Amino acid sequence: MNGNRPGTNTLTVTVFVFPGVRLLDVTGPVEVFASANEFGGRYRVQIVSEDGADVITSAGTRISADRSVDEVREPSDVLMIPGGPEWETLIKDDALLDVVRRLNRTAGCTASVCSGAFLLAAAGLLDGRRATTHWRFTRQLALRFPSVRVAPDAIFVRDGKMMTSAGVSAGIDLSLALVEEHYGADVARAVAKDMVVFMQRPGGQSQFSVRSQVPYSRQELLRRILDAVAEDPGANHSLPAMARRAGVSVRHLARLFQEEAGTTPGRYVEQVRVEAAQVLLETGDDPMAAVARRTGFGSPESLRRAFVRHLGVTPGVFRSRFRTTGTGLKDAEPAGSSG
Repeated sequence: MNGNRPGTNTLTVTVFVFPGVRLLDVTGPVEVFASANEFGGRYRVQIVSEDGADVITSAGTRISADRSVDEVREPSDVLMIPGGPEWETLIKDDALLDVVRRLNRTAGCTASVCSGAFLLAAAGLLDGRRATTHWRFTRQLALRFPSVRVAPDAIFVRDGKMMTSAGVSAGIDLSLALVEEHYGADVARAVAKDMVVFMQRPGGQSQFSVRSQVPYSRQELLRRILDAVAEDPGANHSLPAMARRAGVSVRHLARLFQEEAGTTPGRYVEQVRVEAAQVLLETGDDPMAAVARRTGFGSPESLRRAFVRHLGVTPGVFRSRFRTTGTGLKDAEPAGSSG
């Protein structure tokens, strides 16, 4: 990217739309770039369709195109390729894929939202690259396009000039990362605050929270325990305390965790607390002692050990690195993930 700053040349963002495109895949990124212009950014956003005609989205809403593909004369700093629920049909449309290739040739960065990754892959633009898409479709992306190295848990992934993002609202995360790259973290943070969204998702760049990754349990008793920990990480969640609240023995509760959740009580509690601490470190300026106390670790040293164990970095390093969109991190992977 060209690293422009406020007061320099305007950056062109081209959003390619087609019949059946998902509405939020388009409007989410557009809103980010438009909002950035209120805080020092200089973006010119153009909506482009194949023939310049309006398109009907999958929601039934009409989107007006500013011009046709043939009328796009200048290179784009950012090319956005949204997705749509009928991606299986779209990837067989040779004319559509040729348009994607043409627009990509003159783009400084090409980015997809959700199932838009399938269009990039079908056009051959992700061969040999890391990429992601909505969690429901990552396996299909990997099976259909084996030359693509799929990162199933990432919010967004960058590999060279290509960027791909996960489901729907992840296009906002990706766009915030681009705003930060172009105009700095302060502008991106102002946009995130204005739109009432996270600068970076809780738990780092992961599509899932700790609670949502635990397999569904048939035991209502265990589900109540799991939810109670997630709702108030700082409470007393020792194994004896949880067993008393559940009205079962320590041994029985430990067995339920292992059989139903696939983990131990202690590990689950610590993971939830680490995630809660990440949110506090990303969004506030509380001292480490306060963060440790509020998230149930008790002391900064316990907090530090847990962070190193789960994320491979100390809380201080995490705070300095992750109070951004994460665009400076390799591929915007989850902290401590091997991809």
